[in-house]
Amino acid sequence: MSYPNWLSQRAYLNGSRMALSFENEKWSFAEIHKIAVDYAGSMASFGITADSRVAILAKSHPESVFVMYACLHAGCEMVMLNDRLSAVELGYQLADSEAGYLLVDDELQEKIDFGNKILFGEIKNAEKADFIPSAEWSEDRTISIMYTSGTTGYPKGVRQTAQNHFSSAVSSALNIGISPDDVWLCVMPLFHISGFSILMRSLVYGMGVQLHPKFDAEACAIELGAGTVTHMSVVAVTLERILNQLETQSLEVSPKFKSMLAGGGPVPVSYIERAEKFGISVLQTYGMTETSSQTTTLQPADAKRKIGSSGKPLFLYQIKIGNDAPAGEKAEIQIRGPQVTAGYIGKYAERKVQEDGWFHTGDIGYLDAEGFLFVVDRRSDLIVSGGENIYPAEIEKVLLGHPAVLEAGVCGVADDKWGEVPAAYVVLKERVEQQELMEFCQTQLASYKVPKRIQKVEALPRNASNKLLRRELKTWN
Repeated sequence: MSYPNWLSQRAYLNGSRMALSFENEKWSFAEIHKIAVDYAGSMASFGITADSRVAILAKSHPESVFVMYACLHAGCEMVMLNDRLSAVELGYQLADSEAGYLLVDDELQEKIDFGNKILFGEIKNAEKADFIPSAEWSEDRTISIMYTSGTTGYPKGVRQTAQNHFSSAVSSALNIGISPDDVWLCVMPLFHISGFSILMRSLVYGMGVQLHPKFDAEACAIELGAGTVTHMSVVAVTLERILNQLETQSLEVSPKFKSMLAGGGPVPVSYIERAEKFGISVLQTYGMTETSSQTTTLQPADAKRKIGSSGKPLFLYQIKIGNDAPAGEKAEIQIRGPQVTAGYIGKYAERKVQEDGWFHTGDIGYLDAEGFLFVVDRRSDLIVSGGENIYPAEIEKVLLGHPAVLEAGVCGVADDKWGEVPAAYVVLKERVEQQELMEFCQTQLASYKVPKRIQKVEALPRNASNKLLRRELKTWN
């Protein structure tokens, strides 16, 4: 099976519609298509062809989008690099992926040395060569390669095909619906699946993207009130920061804003309830790099009834717990569907993606009696204390329920008696004694789950998508 070239098709169908906005500039699908064709011609003059694998190191701005879309036209594979990584970490991913070229944002050119390094400025200013993009894409074409965060061992390079991205976009649309006036506020990094999938939805839906260089809570709150955007993607911490801006500045949210998709881990119920006061529908999702974004999402109709759930599988997907565990029993989440990666590259190229047709996620969760998924925690973050399983997210959720706590992170620390015990780190809104937090936890948690210490910190370690990095918390002990 093949697809029509998404960018060419969208320019043909809705050429005058807004495709991208950034600060005070806007580009239509027709305009962005022409820029991408020109850039693809420039890249061809540097030797980049449909057989090339190119790495991209960039900030979130229009030039990055133009280069990515040019790569779509050129037919090459994109290795998406995180600009926050060290030169050593980037070097590993460049070597592991065997990228033939590095396309780099001009302001990041000193970040790492590489043989075939081409600056965005060079692509933009090169003499434009005639270029005719392919009219069709095969469904098994690898569009993007993203490296997992590396919670265990080395990061793994995950292939994401045209079929993966298309099924993800279509399944999401069947869940939340689409409209010609939809505009997605994109504050997620484009090298991450949560950001890149917004670009893919844009092409498949004909939807506009309002791109921000980075997350800014005040700017997001203002946009929600201005009526210029209809959707956005968040994680728990960014949602809370937006809510705080709306509350402290007494702002209102435009009725044109439809919903937020919340990923990256469970969202505290208190955040969802605060959002409801502004008319914001927060739809929890569950997905990962290997599934090209969401696999389950809570439908708007179930948002209030199933607070805390990540919903049911999107239309094309299936999910099960362990070996078909009964309702309420916690075990590993397993996934099947056309969104699951075709495989890994490099060091993990031989690793099987699926066992018996199912992708084993390494996450722990359960299904309730109606089949709604509740994600408990990462299996790799599990704390085993005296034979009891303790899930850090459960403790974090309790701590976040205290009015003085702004952020919370929990990890296991070595203990001579129990093997491991939980330790907590909190960012506070206001002064509170550790003993008060301990007592608060004791009212809501079994004694073995209560953190053995709670330490105040200025900030918690997070990745570029603001997801908590518990493995780094362990190094603080």
